[in-house]
Amino acid sequence: METFIEPRELVENPHYARQRRKAVHGLHDGMIDAPIVELVRRLNELPHCFTLQSCYGHFLYEGQDDPHHLGALPVTGAIARVEYRIAYLAFCVANSASGRELLAALQGITMIDPSNVQFGCATWFWERQINSYVLQVEPDRFKYQDRAMLDYGEALHIEATRDAFLARLRELLQNPS
Repeated sequence: METFIEPRELVENPHYARQRRKAVHGLHDGMIDAPIVELVRRLNELPHCFTLQSCYGHFLYEGQDDPHHLGALPVTGAIARVEYRIAYLAFCVANSASGRELLAALQGITMIDPSNVQFGCATWFWERQINSYVLQVEPDRFKYQDRAMLDYGEALHIEATRDAFLARLRELLQNPS
């Protein structure tokens, strides 16, 4: 996220219910990367949360330059550099007890790999939707960018981190508080 910042405090938002209805109504599966459709649906089923934007995370390398490619990195030593386009979820949370509990649980997901998973806000989203937050998988040194050039070994680690991140998020949403 080019505008990533530390998480802000929740503020009052008397328009939350209307904003949520509008965002959820305008969303369809074709707008979401297939591997995270169910995850986005589950977030949007929570009355104290709705999604704003998301990306599964894409790996581009020599011979694979489709920016929407969803496949895993090949198991080979022939790839030197990989362009990683970050995996993230941007969402809005209600200023409520349930919203605060969800934020705390989501922030805890960073413990999967604190040097590669960040929780915070993005100025760009907050300016358009207060109480918006971002969970992203990105090497910390690139956390302010939407993409990063990685060597193959680090790209494999980021791919595994992304997969663990999504698995933990799915687990959390199967048993929401």
